[in-house]
Amino acid sequence: MLKAFLAAALDVVFPPLCHVCRACIPDAGELHICPACLERMPPIRAPLCVICGIPFIGAGDSHTCGSCCTTHPRFDSARAALGYEGAARDLIHAFKYRNKTHLRRPLGLLMIRGLSEFILAGRHDLIMPVPLHRKKLSSRGFNQALLLSEILSHQLQIALDRHNLRRIRWTEPQVNLAAADRKANVKGAFAIHEPALVRGHRVLLVDDVLTTGSTVEECAGTVKGAGAAGVTVITVARALV
Repeated sequence: MLKAFLAAALDVVFPPLCHVCRACIPDAGELHICPACLERMPPIRAPLCVICGIPFIGAGDSHTCGSCCTTHPRFDSARAALGYEGAARDLIHAFKYRNKTHLRRPLGLLMIRGLSEFILAGRHDLIMPVPLHRKKLSSRGFNQALLLSEILSHQLQIALDRHNLRRIRWTEPQVNLAAADRKANVKGAFAIHEPALVRGHRVLLVDDVLTTGSTVEECAGTVKGAGAAGVTVITVARALV
């Protein structure tokens, strides 16, 4: 009773604000994102590719897209909660590039809201974040994929392997490269430090954004090469074009 009273009093003195637009939202809930901004974050829904998760335009059943039919990604499947546009892009940029690390919670909860059924159906037993090179980690101060993974591990009660997957050489930021160059840029860039901790596990590989998928595919190949039983990729958002 006292806790609820104190929380209500704090809301009067310091009303909760939307993480995106900073508007006051009396019923903030866990997300602290106003209804208008949530409308600008439409979830990715079926029909979509059952492997890479790219949504299809129009109605119909989910199926394998032409690209996955020909290239056969090394991950088993990939899903994103949101399209990488609008308010979702704004929130991720604030989190990743403006040091707003408190945004890991709403972003992690948005992942769970959109992907929990998919995640639980896969019966994953280990979460691994896509790693940063130590030079990038020193510059940014945090690994956004690890911060998201911590939220997912706590909320879903899945074990978290923080540092076993490592980036062993520097790679140019993928955002600076053409799609055709991204795969070569990350080739051989990752390694598993202790394969025994991965062997036989169904791994949930976590990152913030999926664009061409080159980074997560290289990570998935590395994790499977260490003996993982399967690798599923989840991200907050994905590029839609």
